[in-house]
Amino acid sequence: EIVPGRDVIPKKEDLCKHASYEGEEEKPSEKAADEKKPRKRKTESVKLTKAKKKKKECFVAQEKQDTAEDKGVEKPKKRRKKKNITDALAASEPKPGCAADLQELLRDHYADKLSIIELEELQLPDSCFLARNDLSHSLSSYLKEICPKWAKVQKNHAIKRSVVLLIICSSALRTIELIKQLTAFKGEGKVLKLFAKHIKVEEQMKLLAKGVAHIGVGTPGRIKALIEKDGLTLDALKYVVLDWNWRDQKLRRMVDIPEVKVDMLKLLETRIIMGCRAGTIKLGLF
Repeated sequence: EIVPGRDVIPKKEDLCKHASYEGEEEKPSEKAADEKKPRKRKTESVKLTKAKKKKKECFVAQEKQDTAEDKGVEKPKKRRKKKNITDALAASEPKPGCAADLQELLRDHYADKLSIIELEELQLPDSCFLARNDLSHSLSSYLKEICPKWAKVQKNHAIKRSVVLLIICSSALRTIELIKQLTAFKGEGKVLKLFAKHIKVEEQMKLLAKGVAHIGVGTPGRIKALIEKDGLTLDALKYVVLDWNWRDQKLRRMVDIPEVKVDMLKLLETRIIMGCRAGTIKLGLF
């Protein structure tokens, strides 16, 4: 019921205006509230991403600096040139080898491989060694000094597959050089080349079995192989000469080349050291 004077029916136009006015007032406030919230989130997310990127960039920069510093530390180590055997030997004065040098070499090489008793068996008394080369001798003059009665010795030798004098050197080329230097000493004695280059073991075994040879010159690896195959025996052997003092183009001696040194020590260990201890074989360092 409508009470006159109290209740007034609003017109449609007024209602529309009122609605539009309220709508206009609410919409901008809601839009402002809605617009403010995502903007804050966007700025915060942008700041976080930027901070993360900066941190990543800092870490990458630090890693690059660390790696650069590490590389900078390692580079001089790599650039440092290691001293070669040639440089070390060139700086040192050449000294003639002696019996103590060979004894020390045997002891150092077999210290971790043999027992104390076995090491004592490898030690040689001074009586086993011939006079050493003082770097003033040629091969012929040195052999004449250690074996003054060579003419008589070679005449009495008649055992096949064995030699009286065994010269051990580092290479095939050095073997040929030493054989050329034997012309003033060997006389009528027969000399055999005992190295592995271009010559088979079977051919050398045939030469040793064919006739009497007085002098054998070769490398320790091939001589050891011939002894193990019974192509070369030590029955008539009296003198063993090591080409100790000679140096190659790199100033290396026979004992400075690892593979040659090992073969030489194994060869001495077979029966030569036993013959030296028994007094039947003499050792010389040329």
